[in-house]
Amino acid sequence: MESLKAGDLVIEVLQALPPEPLRLVWRGKSNERNPSILLAPFFARSIEEASQRGVAIEMHFEALDHFNSSTITALIQLIQDARRRGIGLVIVYDASVKWQRLSFEALRVFSKGDGLLELRARAAAEPAA
Repeated sequence: MESLKAGDLVIEVLQALPPEPLRLVWRGKSNERNPSILLAPFFARSIEEASQRGVAIEMHFEALDHFNSSTITALIQLIQDARRRGIGLVIVYDASVKWQRLSFEALRVFSKGDGLLELRARAAAEPAA
């Protein structure tokens, strides 16, 4: 699966062998007016890839400088689509960055106790798992 580069946003795809998750590392800024046009097809490919490999998707936002409210809408759609397909989704963010902490903590309302959505707060200095 190819990484995504769109304007100021790069989502790097790091593929490892199962049972390791499909890792998507966000960098730069997601500031498109309608990011779903670019993100929805990319997310659909990510879900399909994870499904075929039998792994979860792990999205890392620690290196992301900014995203707009339209990006949250695209992420909510991803959460819903992944849940429908039974694909686990892990969202890792930098809890020391206020906008990330506020944005991602708000997504906790989508946790259903089914284990398909995990929000993982990490401090910037903390090493990735």
